[in-house]
Amino acid sequence: MTPENRAGYWRANLGLLSILLIIWFIVSYGFGILLVEPLNAIKLGGYPLGFWFAQQGSIYVFLVLIFVYATSMNKLDKKFEVEED
Repeated sequence: MTPENRAGYWRANLGLLSILLIIWFIVSYGFGILLVEPLNAIKLGGYPLGFWFAQQGSIYVFLVLIFVYATSMNKLDKKFEVEED
């Protein structure tokens, strides 16, 4: 792998990671803490939506983000020809 490819791979990896961490922050902190009152007006399974995000929603989103990261990194590995066998 050339130094240019290595730098591009690392830049793409950090960009993806930054986007996913921002999404997780918005869901866990934004929806679970800052926007809890407006979201509590909506019910999900009998519970206020703000409560749901604070208790379980951020965990579910985190699990989804793990799979998104793994899939995206596999594509990125193939793009930069560093995939594992």
